[in-house]
Amino acid sequence: MHKRIVPILLAGILATVQAHAETTLYVGAFGGSFEQLLREKIIPPFEKANNVKVVVVPGDSTTTMARLQAQKGKESLDVVFLDDGPMYQAIQLGFCDTLTDAPVYQNLYDVARFKSNKAVTIGLNATGLVYNERLFAAKGWAPPTSWHDLADPRYKGKVEFPTISNGYGLQTLIVLARLNGGSEQNIQPGFDMVKTSVAPNVLSFDPSPGKISELFQTDSIALAAWGDGRTQALRNQGVPVKFVAPKEGAVVLGLSMCPVKHDAPSDLAQKFIQFSLSPEIQAMYAEEEGVAPVNKQTRLSPAVAARVATPSAVAKMLKVDWDVVNDKRATWTQQWNRDVER
Repeated sequence: MHKRIVPILLAGILATVQAHAETTLYVGAFGGSFEQLLREKIIPPFEKANNVKVVVVPGDSTTTMARLQAQKGKESLDVVFLDDGPMYQAIQLGFCDTLTDAPVYQNLYDVARFKSNKAVTIGLNATGLVYNERLFAAKGWAPPTSWHDLADPRYKGKVEFPTISNGYGLQTLIVLARLNGGSEQNIQPGFDMVKTSVAPNVLSFDPSPGKISELFQTDSIALAAWGDGRTQALRNQGVPVKFVAPKEGAVVLGLSMCPVKHDAPSDLAQKFIQFSLSPEIQAMYAEEEGVAPVNKQTRLSPAVAARVATPSAVAKMLKVDWDVVNDKRATWTQQWNRDVER
């Protein structure tokens, strides 16, 4: 009897250990250089410290939101990275769980906090203009200074304008509306400018970071509405691109995370978010992706600090009314598909 019990107990213990070792955390995250950073530098130490396998499911904010909606009630994702606009949608639709308290949250700037406490901003980008230094030098062009430069006939066929399913494209549309007497409440002036003045210059509306990077690398585009973080990641690869905050103002864009709501809350999801907010990981986001840290204790080298936005600079950036935008976003997307990318 005793001899039989021992193997059974050992088998049970082994099964328990194997099950624990095979725990998997599914993370919906941005693709391109961001995904590469996660896979190569951020995920491995987290996996080792927590005995977990982390699987990255790449996609932009719109793609990740579509996955959450398609899997409602049986979500496979455990954590998601989203731009701040879609994150407000995710919270409103009930996809995000409440953050559990942890010491790291005491060290964050106020701009990182969501009133709902169901998500947190882990870094800050700016949306502005990015230009191809090599191509501009060859043409003898002065660097761009204004959002109106997107409509400059010199750049015909050489402009990238991400579709408005992408945060950069959406924010640019809103800015163009404001510059022409409109606003989030009256977006038509933005559509009018894009359709009549900007679209003739546009080579591609593709929002893919990989595609935009390729277009810059091959000198297919001279100018883009894009983010400072994406620009820095591309510069790190040796591509001569430079970010410009237009004189009318760059737009602040938060990079946020939330734990996806499941019947059984995930401690690992909470830990991964807290890990992403630690000073060491915040420094990686800043160095590799040009994302301004939200943890006050993050220490950056002078070179990295010089190329990311300071909290005071963020305070001066243009901000979007996401409550209005998210209410109208589906309608705007239909209009965009019908009138701009037809």
